[in-house]
Amino acid sequence: MGIERYAAQMYAGVLGKMIGVYLGRPVEGWSYEKIQEVFGEVDYYVHDRIGAPLVVADDDLSGTFGFFRALEDNGYPADLTPQQVGQTWLNYIIEDKTILWWGGLGRSTEHTAYLRLKDGVPAPRSGSIELNGPTIAQQIGAQIFMDAFAMTSPGDPDRAVALVRAAASVSHDGIAVEAACFLAAMEALAFDVRPLDDLIEGALPYVTSATLKKLIDDVRMICAQESDWRAVRAWLDPRYGYGVCPGPCHIIPNHAMVLSALLLGGDDFQCSVTIGASAAWDTDCNAGNVGCLNGIRLGLEGLRGGADFRAPVADLLYVVTADGGSCVTDAVQQTNGIARAAAALNGEPVPERGPRYSFDYPGSTQGFVPCPYGSAPYPVARVGNLNETSDENGLVVAYHALAQGVTCQVSTPTFLDFSVLANNFATIASPTLYATQTVRAHVKAFADVNPRLRFYVLYYDSDNEVGRMAGDLFDLARGVNALEWTVPDTGGMPIFRLGIELVADRRLDGRIGLLDLDWDGAPAAFAQQGMLMTSIWNLAPYWLQAWVSSARQFAPDFTYTYCISHTVDNGVVTLGTQDWADYSVESGIAFSLHEAGGLVLRSKGHRRYYAALLSGGTTASIIARRDDVVETLASVPFPYEMDRVYALRFDAQGDALALSIDGARVLETRDPEGRHAHGGAGFVVERGTILADGFRVAAL
Repeated sequence: MGIERYAAQMYAGVLGKMIGVYLGRPVEGWSYEKIQEVFGEVDYYVHDRIGAPLVVADDDLSGTFGFFRALEDNGYPADLTPQQVGQTWLNYIIEDKTILWWGGLGRSTEHTAYLRLKDGVPAPRSGSIELNGPTIAQQIGAQIFMDAFAMTSPGDPDRAVALVRAAASVSHDGIAVEAACFLAAMEALAFDVRPLDDLIEGALPYVTSATLKKLIDDVRMICAQESDWRAVRAWLDPRYGYGVCPGPCHIIPNHAMVLSALLLGGDDFQCSVTIGASAAWDTDCNAGNVGCLNGIRLGLEGLRGGADFRAPVADLLYVVTADGGSCVTDAVQQTNGIARAAAALNGEPVPERGPRYSFDYPGSTQGFVPCPYGSAPYPVARVGNLNETSDENGLVVAYHALAQGVTCQVSTPTFLDFSVLANNFATIASPTLYATQTVRAHVKAFADVNPRLRFYVLYYDSDNEVGRMAGDLFDLARGVNALEWTVPDTGGMPIFRLGIELVADRRLDGRIGLLDLDWDGAPAAFAQQGMLMTSIWNLAPYWLQAWVSSARQFAPDFTYTYCISHTVDNGVVTLGTQDWADYSVESGIAFSLHEAGGLVLRSKGHRRYYAALLSGGTTASIIARRDDVVETLASVPFPYEMDRVYALRFDAQGDALALSIDGARVLETRDPEGRHAHGGAGFVVERGTILADGFRVAAL
């Protein structure tokens, strides 16, 4: 039996990380005194009491699961290097927007490291004490971002420490890296070892810093003497608190509090994350690390020991990167990515990607809840998982008093819901589902008489209001029903929820099981056309926010659909997902002052893609970009004029690439190396501006 025996613990670790972050996030930055005055203890979610949503974009989650992609993107190397992780940073981070706290050079550790990388300083020098000084290099971020790497190595602390050291040294050095590695070793061991003292002893050989060893000894000593976490914090503060550690968020106080929360919480998951979230310092980071380790150590059963932290979260998280189509995601998808990496690193067969919604783990719901936009006059739906009462995976939808005029609606997010979006971190994304894609599902009916079922989507219309489109009703027979529905044209407007609705002509009580649900491939015909600027005061209509831009300026235009402008090279704007493989992309492009500009496809981040470019007024070319390497695959002379619209079409099918201009094929080439097999589409401009009239994607 291979790595799959640890998958449920990985899932519990991912959930524990999310729960801790969501618990501590509302009071991040608060003083200890204010937390005590307002809440006493943060023992359950308090977001609603400060007017914030529960599920928010957060650097702890985006960094953890975004930087982790360095493994998959580099073919799961056993000897992952800091340089590979550094290139992953540059590919997925959009400056001043995604993942990091953009606090400035010399203030924010990660911002400082990013600027070093951007200036050509390779990792690990980018995060070194030698370059950035001991204060900046020894803040908390290395510990924040390490959990996913550690979870790839159940029972193998050597590998966990090596991976985390490579990842952490992109931005940190010294005791910050050692603390992250110490916690990583504990997490790797926790898959097989439960007692905390045994985990600490097993991880101590990876610590060489005398300062960190003394901190660990002191925390163990005071936690053995005191059971009240407030007394422990009072003892730690003058010795290890922010008052004696320089910088905005030093590793020492926070590492001390993570260990204290673990030791004082014992096998009580809720108690441990409560301490992490209530003791101030970096509350979401600390509770997140505590939740992850205790999720692994105590398993899903441990998460059930107190309040129900899972139901309000419903597995949902945002991983905000330049790969916009993977922003709206969930704990099951992230766990399966960790499990694939673990299998590859173990030399085991890497599991194939299953359906997008497969509900693989006990209690998983992958964002499905009674639809918040439903209209039933009383609670009709309850969701859970079939595997809570059987050996079968699937979303169970229980319906009560279904009848004429009262339907059961459950739905899951496919994009951002702007009515509940937090503004504290930039949350940028592309939809996961597009008009003309085909949704496929297997639905299990348990009775002889069942409700009828239809799929529906909620989308933003041209007035930024919520629109709804639904399919035809399907009859459900006892047993498994295979269903398909092609999403109607929404006029290029983004879809933000996908749902199923159950309908009955007379009262029904019962349940159905959604065994799986999926869609793949590029849309048959998705287009945005004719959306123009209506006011200079509204440069971010909802249809435009389906795009993820690293270009300096990206806005609607009075005459054209989009204006894309960038002052240096590689200003990229994309939408779409990693499901898009063989497709064409088209737009009418007018070139203003520029060095090069054109169309992008198969992007995975904003430094890995194919592009069809017109450059210098003289040349058409097809290029492949991966990080700093830009290779011209084909090029021909092509004189073109400024301020004239050229109809560009760029095709990718297998390893074949082709560019057509004004209906004539001007370039054909192949990339036998297959650098980019799938990904989103959009535009690129270098040192100037292009104007784009419409945008169309069509599957080939």
